[in-house]
Amino acid sequence: MTFFQAQQWAFSYVDEYQKDHEAVDLLLLGQMNWSLTDLLMNYQTEMTTSELSLFQENIKKYCQDYPAQYLLKKASFFGRDFLTNEATLIPRYETEELVEWILDDHAGEVLKVADIGTGTGAIGLTLKCERPGWQVTITDIASETMAVAQANAQQLAIDITSVVGDLFTPLKDKYDVIVSNPPYISEEEKCYMDQSTLQYEPERALFAKEDGLYFYRRIAQEIKPYLNPQGELYLEFGFQQGPALIALFEKYHPTAQITLKKDINGHDRMLKVKFM
Repeated sequence: MTFFQAQQWAFSYVDEYQKDHEAVDLLLLGQMNWSLTDLLMNYQTEMTTSELSLFQENIKKYCQDYPAQYLLKKASFFGRDFLTNEATLIPRYETEELVEWILDDHAGEVLKVADIGTGTGAIGLTLKCERPGWQVTITDIASETMAVAQANAQQLAIDITSVVGDLFTPLKDKYDVIVSNPPYISEEEKCYMDQSTLQYEPERALFAKEDGLYFYRRIAQEIKPYLNPQGELYLEFGFQQGPALIALFEKYHPTAQITLKKDINGHDRMLKVKFM
């Protein structure tokens, strides 16, 4: 079977399960470490038995809701591949906008940055890749998750500090910028979630108590000793949580400047708190 024939078979197969054609190309290109141009140039090339077997197996697993990124053991973020497995949340495209906001706000500056609850390391490691002069520390509560982030740092050949612990507890310094994309989904929202996410991604990286606000409240209460004067906090949050987060930070930090930012779809999804 040629690569073209395998792609067409996969399109037909995923159609039966009402799944996305984009995942077919993601799985095929990811398996072969190809660009789309590489695939087009090899359309008439015969797949080896092992290549075809793996591709068909992955397509079938994908149609049973297994995430394509876990099948490939990698996910793309900000133009780089990050090792990803069931110990980590899969990096989302929307989070790239949070990284861009930090980079745009601090062009030409040299910063000390902490990424809290780093997961794969996507945020903190990307900031370090884009700004090699920055000092970046990443934290996560789970050692198995931190092992993935550390492997990503090694793969990207960057020098960062990594510490395991709950939120700010492992930090020993003060920072110019602290960024976090903490768990923020409430238990009541499970019924609206994609089955693939619910079944395979780690619950501790998704759900939070107090209507999804638990970690934001703790961050608001605990952050001040870890920031330099006029330090800044950047957060990602659920698109309906903006008003609650503003109220939360106004309660604990009445003199801080709070800014919401919309994502590419026009939803409030990011927040910056500048402490005075």
